[in-house]
Amino acid sequence: MAAQTIRRTTGRGRLYDSILDTIGDTPVVRLNALSPKDVSVYVKAEFFNPGGSVKDRLALNIIEAAERSGALKPGQTVVEATSGNTGIGLAMVCAQKGYPLVVTMADSFSVERRRLMRMFGAKVVLTPRADKGIGMYNKAVELAQKNGWFLARQFETDANADIHESTTAQEILGDFAGQRLDHVVTGYGTGGTVAGIARVLRRERPDTRIVLAEPANAALIGSGIAQTRGPDGAPAVSHPAFEPHPIQGWTPDFVPLVLQEAIDKRGYDQLVSVPGTEGIAWAKKLAAREGILTGISGGSTVAVAMKIAESAAPGSVILAMLPDTGERYLSTPLFQDIPEEMDEAELALSRSTPGYQLG
Repeated sequence: MAAQTIRRTTGRGRLYDSILDTIGDTPVVRLNALSPKDVSVYVKAEFFNPGGSVKDRLALNIIEAAERSGALKPGQTVVEATSGNTGIGLAMVCAQKGYPLVVTMADSFSVERRRLMRMFGAKVVLTPRADKGIGMYNKAVELAQKNGWFLARQFETDANADIHESTTAQEILGDFAGQRLDHVVTGYGTGGTVAGIARVLRRERPDTRIVLAEPANAALIGSGIAQTRGPDGAPAVSHPAFEPHPIQGWTPDFVPLVLQEAIDKRGYDQLVSVPGTEGIAWAKKLAAREGILTGISGGSTVAVAMKIAESAAPGSVILAMLPDTGERYLSTPLFQDIPEEMDEAELALSRSTPGYQLG
């Protein structure tokens, strides 16, 4: 019988001063069971960030940029509107650095997200879902103006795309150094990921095509309708092409100013819309066939990557961004058909031996 090789690890060779030092350097992982023949599909697993999503990068850079500029004073309260992931990232960063945090969030987003933020010590102010993203955005502005709090402004701040230019894009360059990379696929929430990646790939890997994805029933960019903005670049009204969609974290009801850079400078080569149902289906396939647990946004990105793969030339290499983990979707349609109790097959297994059965 052949000797078995036991997997061994030796540590990372460093000690971390804080949890914040573990943000970034997320792994790129090949899809083996799901990739089409002769095409390689990889995913960048942003749920390896300590707060479970790509927004940890943004949250840390917003706070540290504000500390450097003096816009954020010691002990000052931070306030921000979020669908969840940026809020969770900010809650983690603020907990470690000692800033109070108040988050405004529409009550349509998953309860796991608000509970996670409260676990980190943040206050979560819910706004009516009928007021959509604009409502939670304006509530954060009101609170900041009334109380003199620091408004994080994830949808407008330069700190957003900057961190993806200096970290996410550099990691992609490093991981694919000397390797083929034909397509990078990403969705957008604030637009920071696509804007930051495009700055670097356009210069360093100009042959790599950037594919931007958005929900089929909230195709704001695809509509061709410009976003109406206030004098500071903030959205003035809800975008007319928006409809509610299940891809939480993607596409608020306005085109963020950060995303506008990628639109104006052609930071993407192709725009693809995807139904939320396809994102849910692919998230389930990733879990069941690849052992990769991601959210509806990650499933939607992979759905678009697989569309690209269908017509890609043999040997093509595609990278899809996975923004977050599936665990913060337990109360969403992603898990609605996953039962809590034993199904018939599980009951049959239980009854197949005489002991330890539930009453």
